[in-house]
Amino acid sequence: MPGAPILEAKNLRAGYGRTQVLHGVDFAIEKGSITALLGANGAGKTTTLRAVCAMVKAQGEIRLDGARIDGRGTEDIVRLGVAHVPEGRGTFLDLTTEENLRLGAYVRRGRDAIERDLERVFAYFPRLRERREQQAGTLSGGEQQMLAVSRALMLAPKLMLLDEPSFGLAPLVVRELFAILREIRDREGVSMLLVEQNAAMALELADRAYLIETGRVVLEGSARELQSNDGVRRSYLGY
Repeated sequence: MPGAPILEAKNLRAGYGRTQVLHGVDFAIEKGSITALLGANGAGKTTTLRAVCAMVKAQGEIRLDGARIDGRGTEDIVRLGVAHVPEGRGTFLDLTTEENLRLGAYVRRGRDAIERDLERVFAYFPRLRERREQQAGTLSGGEQQMLAVSRALMLAPKLMLLDEPSFGLAPLVVRELFAILREIRDREGVSMLLVEQNAAMALELADRAYLIETGRVVLEGSARELQSNDGVRRSYLGY
């Protein structure tokens, strides 16, 4: 069940060069929950994820399990158990599926635990087991997205940041992927921050959601509350 916040951001500001994208964003993710960030293209959703894992210069306060992580480097944040699944998947196309997965565990020690986690990932995504020796660049788009999620799981994370996991995928593949994400949350208690253009699918999966417009949070609440909000329905759900 959701509990205390695993991640909190207060007055988060970030941008690129002289262009500021986030203008004082506040949010919190409860342990063992899935939180969705919704908004139009350019609203600041991806920048929020990048700010959390120090991939863009940011100001404000970010706490992981109560301890401040703002100002720390990306690799330090990864070692603390934050896994980022970027938009576009970030797959190493020339490596095999298994080599990609083993790269996900590069900051870990304990060979036996890594081997167990490799089997655990294959249990979630049996198609990746079938293609473990196959070059990742030859996988379908859905399989590459499954590989990106699996590589993040090989970190043994407590928090996953997922950027547009449904992008470019057929609806049936998206449903399959989202069902597995829910199973990972339920079985292992992995918290997730989900950036997703498909608002309807995101709200079906998420426990809580934030709506961002032009770098500011304009609405927050349970996923059910946002699903029933007239403005959200008209602008993002299409009914």
